[in-house]
Amino acid sequence: MPEQFTGGCACGAIRYRSEGVARYMGNCHCRDCQQATGSAYFPAVLVKQADFKLEKGEPKWFERRADRGHAMLRGFCSDCGSPLFLINKASEGAMILFAGSLDDPSWYTPSRDIYVSSAQPWDKMDPNLPKADGMPA
Repeated sequence: MPEQFTGGCACGAIRYRSEGVARYMGNCHCRDCQQATGSAYFPAVLVKQADFKLEKGEPKWFERRADRGHAMLRGFCSDCGSPLFLINKASEGAMILFAGSLDDPSWYTPSRDIYVSSAQPWDKMDPNLPKADGMPA
């Protein structure tokens, strides 16, 4: 896993850098994440907000309440629509990146699947990953 990495949107209008290692990687199967990705799950990479730097562009933000009532802010490119970031207000100090927005997503290694009760029946999850029906404590 790299100690620093970069990423951005499909059209190049937004670019970011992380100067620290990822603190968590996992797949979220909740319905909100399915809608945000247009797919079966959200492959999430959590970094410290202090390590994260927006180098180019400004994302558009969409806010929705999570199942526990806190705000979830999703950042995306208003030009090409690429999903880029998530700020979970219950996890202050964290920035969550969409693994598909990484310049080199090959190092993404999820440690678990969460919200598996919302997983689609056609989603073939890795049987070796731990599963949780919600957000682990």
